[in-house]
Amino acid sequence: MTEFEWDESPELNITPLVDVMLVLLAILMVIAPTVVYEEMIKIPQGSATKQIEQKAPVHITVDDKGKVVVNKENFDLQGFEDNFYLYSQKLDKEATVLISADKTLDYGLVMSILGAVKKAGFTEVSLATNG
Repeated sequence: MTEFEWDESPELNITPLVDVMLVLLAILMVIAPTVVYEEMIKIPQGSATKQIEQKAPVHITVDDKGKVVVNKENFDLQGFEDNFYLYSQKLDKEATVLISADKTLDYGLVMSILGAVKKAGFTEVSLATNG
């Protein structure tokens, strides 16, 4: 063997490269939250004379015995869909409807009341929870 022949194959030492990348990553993590981009936009002026009307919500309560109360008026569960449709003719269809039901009731029963409210023409319907 001559003195210029090596038995080992050369290996790349990537430790300095990893060290540099970690330092750059740390710098980027420190600088990134402080970079703020602000664009100036012109927002249209609103009318100060127009007031937003607050519509009274429709409250529907169903207890564990199946008694349905809509805005302090009692309804029978059996004919609720038809009776509520007739009752809803005098209500504002854009009002929010809040349905409160006992947690022991069948899910299908609550969904049938929700379906009756949707069929009556209300678009904003919420299921009230205790929490």
